[in-house]
Amino acid sequence: MTNSNVAYQVMWNRLISVVEEQAQALVRTAFSTSVREAGDLSAGIYDLDGQMLAQAVTGTPGHVNAMADAVAHFIRRIGRDHIFEGDVYITNDPWEGTGHLHDFTMVTPSFHRDTLVGFFACTAHIVDIGGRGFGADAASIYEEGLQIPIMKFADHGVVDETLVRIVRGNVREPQQLIGDLYALATCNEIGHRRLIEMIEEFGLDNLIGIAAFILDNSRRATLERINALPRTSARGEMTIDGFDTPITLKVKLSIEQDRILSDFTGTSGLDKKGINVPLVYTKAYACYALKCAIAPEIPNNAASLAPFEITAPVDSIVNAVHPAPVALRHIIGHFIPDTVYDALDKIMPDLVPAEGAGCLCNFQVSLRPRTDAPAPADAVRSEVLTFNSGGAGARPEHDGLNATAFPSGVMTMPIEATEHAGPVIIWRKELRPDSGGAGKQRGGLGQHMEVGARAGHEFDIQAMFDRVDHPARGRRGGQHGAPTTIAQDDGTAMNGKGKQFVAHGRRVVMAFPGGAGYGVVADRDPNLVKRDLARGYISPEVAARDYGLSADDIAAVQAVVLRGEDI
Repeated sequence: MTNSNVAYQVMWNRLISVVEEQAQALVRTAFSTSVREAGDLSAGIYDLDGQMLAQAVTGTPGHVNAMADAVAHFIRRIGRDHIFEGDVYITNDPWEGTGHLHDFTMVTPSFHRDTLVGFFACTAHIVDIGGRGFGADAASIYEEGLQIPIMKFADHGVVDETLVRIVRGNVREPQQLIGDLYALATCNEIGHRRLIEMIEEFGLDNLIGIAAFILDNSRRATLERINALPRTSARGEMTIDGFDTPITLKVKLSIEQDRILSDFTGTSGLDKKGINVPLVYTKAYACYALKCAIAPEIPNNAASLAPFEITAPVDSIVNAVHPAPVALRHIIGHFIPDTVYDALDKIMPDLVPAEGAGCLCNFQVSLRPRTDAPAPADAVRSEVLTFNSGGAGARPEHDGLNATAFPSGVMTMPIEATEHAGPVIIWRKELRPDSGGAGKQRGGLGQHMEVGARAGHEFDIQAMFDRVDHPARGRRGGQHGAPTTIAQDDGTAMNGKGKQFVAHGRRVVMAFPGGAGYGVVADRDPNLVKRDLARGYISPEVAARDYGLSADDIAAVQAVVLRGEDI
């Protein structure tokens, strides 16, 4: 490696640290708990053509891989002749941003000595954008909330106050949203400052040299991985709940010279409700799945993503076009990796995990003073969104992770942060024993959760769940994970998706799905079965029924637990 290449490698590492600081600045300054607590965001730096050079480690694949395409749209819409120092650009356009109206993307041009050298971009999920609220109930994008086309949030450093007033007048939580917009703009500014420090430290005039180094090396490394794979194709398929009717996802995975093609022909058509997925989001998660399996250590940028080509028929549920409703595009989008892995497992066995919970187990609570009787004076209206996870699928050599969001990587929100956001009470939140599918490697556990409201309030709950009727499927002989369940505490059945009323004093009781097992159950190490029993991950009944643990062994484990000892 030449001295110049060594310097470029140092700069590349510096750029990754710059965008990570950019992301952390957003976490620290955001108003929404979805950003502060769950990390539902992304941040990155781009060259003059809008090609992503580096992304932050903090963030989600759905955001950052979708945002990889977004900056070029900003450049085209704003026009190069109208890009000025001090500008900040904004949109929540699902098709030119990151997939639904609840994601705001901010792009800021970065100037050095009056010359444009690149762009910073960031995205964050906001709790409310007006309309019907965050949920699947809308029949078109026009019902889902306020749409902001690509435009200037700030022009030469002056914020567009007319835009701010329009936003304030159309959302339920105006202070929270406006605070988030300023946080997005601020985090880009932090990235810009650190970039200028780097440019001056290394004596650069622009990013052209380092951009070429990053993209050339990333492209070459990715192509080497792809070209070492067998030239073949395979098909993957899975069925999930959908809204009213099940949805089938299909993919043909073809490994070719210098590329891998994922073709989603045969996938179900558009749904009438807001679970449809813009192609940019489908691409984000299909690319992520393949990159995790084939080239996980190569940094994410435009060149390392480009060889993964994604196609899908227009008006399929994974290529929804305007004006399709797309608010809950993550529910379908988060199952795309498992569909891709169903195909990849046939080409490269013993590489990919079993199916997991897939989509996040989110719900949003719209609280208000009770209407069945006089409400106390301190009762308030509030929107509380909480992010939760089921179990991840077991891996070829390891158990699945408990209550861990794969593929999104979004963090489960703590109870304290959720209850601080409004008059909601989380009565129960704990791991769900016996929910991980049995196998040589056990699937990760889901969660039990019980939610209600403080005295004097009633609420609507927007359920955003799947795997009620289609639990995670085991791989290579592993068993299925447990399905999702949801009901009120009096036994009243509830739907896995949609807005549903909960009267004063009632609670919603949920069990989130477990990941599936990997490998034949009989091959599991008996010591691991005993460990799981001691930790409460499985019950004595499951230890005996699924794993064949004897009554004497079960009694011995229980005795050890009573003595407070480890297995």
